[in-house]
Amino acid sequence: MEHFHYGDNFLKSSTALHIVQGKVKGILNDSTKERIRQSAEYVANIVESGKVVYGINTGFGSLCTTIINPKDTHRLQENILKSHAVGVGEPIEESLSKLMLILKVHALSKGFSGVQLSTIERIIWHIENDVIPVVPKQGSVGASGDLAPLSHLFLPLIGLGKVFFKGEIQDTASVLQLFDMQPIALHAKEGLALINGTQFMAAHGIKAVVEMNRLMNNADLIATLMVEGLSGSMKPFFQEIHQLRPYKGNIFVANTIYHLLQGSSIVASHAHCSRVQDPYSLRCIPQIHGASRNAWLHLKEVIEIEINSVTDNPIVINDELTISGGNFHGQPIAMPMDYATLASSELGNVSDRRVYLSLEGATNGVPRLLMKDTGLYSGFMILQYTTAALASENKSLCFPASADSIPTSMGQEDHVSMGSISGRKLLQVIDNVDKIMSIELLCAAQAKDFHSPLTSTPIIEAIHARIRQSIPHIEEDQPMQELLDKALALIKSGVLVEVAKQTAQKHQVEFWGTGVEHFENF
Repeated sequence: MEHFHYGDNFLKSSTALHIVQGKVKGILNDSTKERIRQSAEYVANIVESGKVVYGINTGFGSLCTTIINPKDTHRLQENILKSHAVGVGEPIEESLSKLMLILKVHALSKGFSGVQLSTIERIIWHIENDVIPVVPKQGSVGASGDLAPLSHLFLPLIGLGKVFFKGEIQDTASVLQLFDMQPIALHAKEGLALINGTQFMAAHGIKAVVEMNRLMNNADLIATLMVEGLSGSMKPFFQEIHQLRPYKGNIFVANTIYHLLQGSSIVASHAHCSRVQDPYSLRCIPQIHGASRNAWLHLKEVIEIEINSVTDNPIVINDELTISGGNFHGQPIAMPMDYATLASSELGNVSDRRVYLSLEGATNGVPRLLMKDTGLYSGFMILQYTTAALASENKSLCFPASADSIPTSMGQEDHVSMGSISGRKLLQVIDNVDKIMSIELLCAAQAKDFHSPLTSTPIIEAIHARIRQSIPHIEEDQPMQELLDKALALIKSGVLVEVAKQTAQKHQVEFWGTGVEHFENF
């Protein structure tokens, strides 16, 4: 099995998820262990010297001026976990909690947090044995990091809280008994180091980077299928126009769709039609989808920086220098996640417009509402009601959480990022867009059917054939729920992208556009 060295290697979003999935094993190498021991020794020296340092021998937040007796140092660290575990709401997914553990181990292993090696090794034990803490969704303002979620995440270290184990939520104490293990004793600075940080926000950001990439790839493929179904022009995808406005995302989308359409008999059949230009939802796909890809590039960049950073407080440089700063503040990733929420929502917004366009009956040979004998049949009319509802819901979720700030900790934390809300909203919008695009998939495949016996390119034909394996051409009204579920499964699984890749390889044709390197290896 491939190994990832915590605190040493550069962590990518995909690698973090592979550790979650058990495809990669995270380990500590000897030099990293020594770095961790040295950092813990710095803290021990500070405690012994009596030097006043925030969070080591003082209270927290607005209590930063309260000096703690040295004999109470250990108790102070346990109390911070207990007092700050005030999250509410349903638990986040188990995989997100596990991702939080992985991110925290990587950050602590940089050797600037003063945490004991044994504490980090216990967290790794939780990861490797799938004893994953239960973390409520709500309660973080994303300022001193994700205080409430991280407190819940690490209550199990001291034998408290609940964990996911063997498919059930169980009390931590009972699970530790199964392994004949005892809670650990936290030393100076450890409780604060555990709960200061951006791991809740960053875990959502990692999932968003991966899910949004899948979303964008599906969006380009399905939009191309719709271009074919509605006899759209190929000219808007020529590179000559996009080199004059060279955004990375725009160029990539245009070139990809050009490859997907090049050589299509359907395109050739209307090359000399009287239509001067297409509606924006077809003609401006590179500009609209490309803008979302540009936003994704920014999100990927900041998330990679974040998950390879030290984000607790104070930062222990050595036993002479500790810095109480603001690396825990979520603003650097909260704003890009809000931006990515808007970018994802727009993919759904334009997808809904293409669904609407497909129902108008303005394309030769493609009937109104995508079904013959309408009147007796409503056809695909009401599907667009669903895409409209989802697109509108997404718009209501696009208000940037990071634009808001409510002071906390008696004014000590007088500006907060609300980045946890940014991350949760982003994943919610992506899920909604998946559903919108699954309806566009149904409509695009149905529209293309009416061009038979004309055919498209090998990749588009293979994608269409894969859709038809799960979803038949529809000739009369019927309950659509099962078909919608199957379409959504095609979107979420990423199978259409895999079909496109395999077909391109089989026929030795181009698929991805210029600049694919920007959108892979994340």
